[in-house]
Amino acid sequence: MKRALSTAVIAALSLAACSGSQRAAPRTRLSTKEILDQNKPGIVRIESIVGEGAKAQVGYGTGFVVGADGRIATNLHVIAFSETVKVRLLDGSEHPVTRVLAADPARDLAVIAIDKQDLAPLKLGDSDKVSAGDRVVAIGNPLGVLDYTVSDGLISSIRQLDPKVTLLQISAPISQGSSGGPLFNLYGEVIGVAVGIAQEGQNLNFGIPVNYLRPLTSGERRGEPLAAFAARMRAEATARVGVELRPTVPRHPLSVLDGCTPEQLIAITKAISDAISVGAPVYNRGEHEACFVIYRKVAETFEADQEICKGVRDAFGQGLLKAEAADNFTSKAWHMRDTFDGLLHVIERKVEAEANR
Repeated sequence: MKRALSTAVIAALSLAACSGSQRAAPRTRLSTKEILDQNKPGIVRIESIVGEGAKAQVGYGTGFVVGADGRIATNLHVIAFSETVKVRLLDGSEHPVTRVLAADPARDLAVIAIDKQDLAPLKLGDSDKVSAGDRVVAIGNPLGVLDYTVSDGLISSIRQLDPKVTLLQISAPISQGSSGGPLFNLYGEVIGVAVGIAQEGQNLNFGIPVNYLRPLTSGERRGEPLAAFAARMRAEATARVGVELRPTVPRHPLSVLDGCTPEQLIAITKAISDAISVGAPVYNRGEHEACFVIYRKVAETFEADQEICKGVRDAFGQGLLKAEAADNFTSKAWHMRDTFDGLLHVIERKVEAEANR
């Protein structure tokens, strides 16, 4: 990223050049409690709903105010495919998101709008000035219910993924539901937007530098209606992966379960169901790699378990091979979900067959 001098810095340099004695006022370091107390009014909980009725998937995230006129920043994946999104403010009031004002898919950023005035914008810092070893404070809403949870840590590393994307790797935990929340320096300035990324079986915590967000926060309040934005995002995702999104659930013979004990079938069913309950909302928010990693870990565990019947181990192995051959994480996640659904279906058929004896 290019380093940019703010108006305040330019003014300070001009004064110094003229008088040689003027200095910018020193900033005051804040305690973690002071950072929380000062910024809570500008931090919000975001609830997004994909689908309708009993099949609806509800996801949660965090956002923060970047404009007194109702502008709120968050991760794009928090709202990307949702036609219904609500923002909950500190006072408990809920407000529907009406428009998406700006989005940066490459950096997982979005600015959304609610019809509410006189909000409290957070102060944005300069992410170009952070360094490894700097302290960082994260505030978010883990699981969508633990509002205003605080964690702190260090900037562990500054990682350049490619010429256009740099991330701040942090040691402060970022739990599910805290994505999109602000990361503060010790002066109470936002220097990043939190995002948790699962990779190789580990949860790695990152911040998207706030300087990527700045261009999205300015300009007129126009944007695109939320429903239209969600429809466009779904169409673009489908176009990228095409027919590979079609389910190909295998239909196993009952013999695939030969040798499995009832206790093992219960354990398999529970593990698959738990993985889907976590992975499906993650997938629907656009985190396809994270979803795949969740599914893959379950499949690898059972494939390697020599106590489990061979047919089940082979079924998981076949799913892993198909996923490995796919060239994108969307298809990889779908192959693993097909594997899960195939095993759940055959276990259900076995249970029904035994019940009818």
